[in-house]
Amino acid sequence: MSSSPIWRAVTRNPVSFLTSAAPWRALGYLATSGLLGLLSLIVLGGVVVCGLLLSVAGIGLVVLAGSVLLGIPLAALERRRLRLLEGPHTDRPASPHRAVARPGLWPWLTTRLQESATWREFGFAMVFAVLLSVVDLALLTLAGSLVVLIVYPVEVAIVSGQLEALLLTGLGIAVLPVAAYVLGAAAAAQGWFVRLMLAPKEGGQTDRVVELTRSRARMADAFQAERRRIERDLHDGAQQRLVALVMTLGLAEMEFGGADPKAGRAGELISRARGEAKQALDELRDLVRGIHPQVLTDHGIAAAVSEVAVRCRVPVDVDVELAGRLPTQVEATAYFFISEALTNVVKHSGATSATVHGRLTRDGLSVTVTDNGAGGAELRAGGGLEGLADRVAVVDGRLVLSSPSGGPTALSLEIPCQHSHSVSS
Repeated sequence: MSSSPIWRAVTRNPVSFLTSAAPWRALGYLATSGLLGLLSLIVLGGVVVCGLLLSVAGIGLVVLAGSVLLGIPLAALERRRLRLLEGPHTDRPASPHRAVARPGLWPWLTTRLQESATWREFGFAMVFAVLLSVVDLALLTLAGSLVVLIVYPVEVAIVSGQLEALLLTGLGIAVLPVAAYVLGAAAAAQGWFVRLMLAPKEGGQTDRVVELTRSRARMADAFQAERRRIERDLHDGAQQRLVALVMTLGLAEMEFGGADPKAGRAGELISRARGEAKQALDELRDLVRGIHPQVLTDHGIAAAVSEVAVRCRVPVDVDVELAGRLPTQVEATAYFFISEALTNVVKHSGATSATVHGRLTRDGLSVTVTDNGAGGAELRAGGGLEGLADRVAVVDGRLVLSSPSGGPTALSLEIPCQHSHSVSS
């Protein structure tokens, strides 16, 4: 229950709790819980009674079994209603139910009735309808009585002039903070019970999440290995052929130099072809360095970023201080992020300077690329920044963009990680 925002507000800062929206959220949550619990009691009670009455006809057991499934929609609604209590930005528990393998009503019924989550939700529905609804309605009745205690003496004093009645109003106002704390604690306890009963349990949904995480890590490793294979092929294959082509064209250019006018025209074409080949070679070298430069492998992210900054057409101030080396995936992702961010600075920002700041915090790696350009950058569907966000998400990274119109623009990367051994250069 200590993880509930309402409970933290009550126990850690009681004064701020009274002046915040938390008491009103607790009151609204308990009020709707009482009404929903009363409705659930009527529906569940009606279905159970019908099942008992129809048992003589042989279908009562089917009806009673069907009543178990009524806990599923109630549980789904309760998981959503936690946001009413804890705020709209709070993550609600995921559904603990697994996907049904085959379409149709019968596969769905058999799957759901075999799940422990279904029976746990039915147990919650019974407790919610029989016990929690009564408690919630009782608390609401006390809250209503307190309102009457505050308001009614004021009316009496106004109508009859009996100012002594205002003492009861003062008493009600004095008790009001205590009532707010009680309602907040009761709402937090009920929210804790909802999460306890209706959130996925260890060994079920958690196992699938762990497997998905491991699968994503394996995909990231495979992607990294494939990138390095492509880098080797480009370096040892296409790049070497281009070097040979440039040298051959250079020899041809020397051979045709000083010949007749027709040969001079051919020499001009050979010279132009040699220039194009050299430009293609330079672009290929930049591409190979951008995939995974050797300096990143040998010396780490700080040295690799300094090399990128030297090649950048916009002056870049590098302030990257890391204690030791980071996991390979983290270093590669951070390098790619910085390279892409500086490329965007050159192409789109109109900036005259940029800064790369990187630190290893207690939670992981934090890198920010800032420029003094025109600003106005945003994460658009299908845009380059969205692709960059997808890339860093592979290592559980997160992008944060601040780019007001007129600048400056700050693009930050946060990756949870542990630093590894130091590598001497």
